[in-house]
Amino acid sequence: MHASEAQLIDLNRRIKATRWPERETVTDASQGVQLATMQKLARYWATDYDWRKVEARLNALPQFVTEIDGVDIHFVHVRSKDANALPLIVTHGWPGSIIEQLKIIGPLTDPAAHGGPASDAFDIVIPSLPGYGFSGKPTATGWDPVRIARAWVILMKRLGYTRYVAQGGDWGNAVTEQMALLAPPELIGIHTNMPATVPDDIAQALKLGEPAPAGLSADEKHAFDQLDYFYKHGLGYALEMANRPQTLYGIEDSPVGLAAWMLDHDAASQALIARVFDGQSEGLTRDDVLDNVTLYWLTNAAISSSRLYWENKLNFFAPKHVAIPVAVSVFPDEIYAAPQIWTAKAYPKLIHYNRLPKGGHFAAWERPQAFSEEVRVSFRSLR
Repeated sequence: MHASEAQLIDLNRRIKATRWPERETVTDASQGVQLATMQKLARYWATDYDWRKVEARLNALPQFVTEIDGVDIHFVHVRSKDANALPLIVTHGWPGSIIEQLKIIGPLTDPAAHGGPASDAFDIVIPSLPGYGFSGKPTATGWDPVRIARAWVILMKRLGYTRYVAQGGDWGNAVTEQMALLAPPELIGIHTNMPATVPDDIAQALKLGEPAPAGLSADEKHAFDQLDYFYKHGLGYALEMANRPQTLYGIEDSPVGLAAWMLDHDAASQALIARVFDGQSEGLTRDDVLDNVTLYWLTNAAISSSRLYWENKLNFFAPKHVAIPVAVSVFPDEIYAAPQIWTAKAYPKLIHYNRLPKGGHFAAWERPQAFSEEVRVSFRSLR
């Protein structure tokens, strides 16, 4: 992919021409992404950011496009030099993209060069979801996580893989779990960093706005409180995209509007990104954040990516009764940190469960070393 100079000049012009609102009337982020954060982001985007750097990184990777079910599917496909590498398909979510996974390609395809055993090598396939990034945009309805899962099974078959594993978080988890439910014989296990484990009684209490059920452990009560906060204060973007994605013309037309919409995914990630633009050292850099936003902008994906929320009919966090081996990595600043007791009930063939000391929703992007180590350990027993 090569963005034209005209596209980049237009982007820069639009950033500089942003019509700013007044400052929020509170001293925290309870009204949304704060004005100071967005102005710092816009200033850096317009004056110091260089898209060509990440464009060169992307173009150095083996990338392909194949048509599946009438839609062009773009994917990165990096084969390990190890002849015994285990094939792995990794699926991103929203507001993510293949940018999220760039840092894990090296550690997973060449673990020996990144502090791991050579025997843990993977061939890695990273597709762009339909309507996202460089994949085509569906022109008809029906592209929900189930259909995407079918497409991924076809993709891995086309690549000639007769034995592989899958990984995902966010929408990537929804797709990966649906792949497991389709039960292609080639898929031998999955790993998730955003598991669907919420028991029915917990889900019902959250839906009705009731207090947490009695008798919960500390981990369960913490997870309940995280979900309660998310449903009450952090779900606005998802509700709009699930109901009226086509109405979001503003984020298709304004780069700063798009960036703010994408930053407001979850409170912990938003706080981390605000610290990044305050100059603090975090797992992400300013360039990391803007690489992802700029990809959405240049591919005109604001609305086409949103439609996945409209298409989805699945209960996101409800257990799906996955029967094949499942590995789970829990990062503390995820939307909810799944307790082990919920996880073991949701996945009867749980082969790995670990709670990490640090990290959030964008685990592969923010904590690539820890994430890569988790993936290696998770699938070791299936090789």
